[in-house]
Amino acid sequence: MKKLIVYVSYHHNNTEKIARVIANTLVADIKNLEQIDTNNFKEYDLIGFGSGIYFFKHHKSLLELAKKLPESKNKKVFIFSTSGIKKTRILKIHKPLKKILVSKGFEIIGEFNCAGFDNFGLLKIIGGINKDRPNEEDLKKAETFAENLKNILHFK
Repeated sequence: MKKLIVYVSYHHNNTEKIARVIANTLVADIKNLEQIDTNNFKEYDLIGFGSGIYFFKHHKSLLELAKKLPESKNKKVFIFSTSGIKKTRILKIHKPLKKILVSKGFEIIGEFNCAGFDNFGLLKIIGGINKDRPNEEDLKKAETFAENLKNILHFK
């Protein structure tokens, strides 16, 4: 099974840290958005899409990439993110990306989010929130998430 992690990570590299843990656990190729050729997506059996959360949704470049993807009947994907947002709102925040992927025929098999250091806008005044995040516990949770994906898909 061939696997790919696609991520967008700016400012503090929060999402890249999570993407690398997931990629290592899944033994997946990992590429930031600038390295992506959508024509190569058909060669992958599982694809993870992730970014930080900006204005209550994934980075606009990741959403634009998803819109450009070719139709793909039942290809398995997962979504991940890092954010300064409370966890209770995250499923709502993943919704725009989920909607695009489902409309293209992708099957979403999991979602992951953890806190990430955020000092955008007025948060700079107070030095930001979620300092030192993602931390070791967050990285371990990302690893567990990836292990669970392996169990869902029955591969080692």
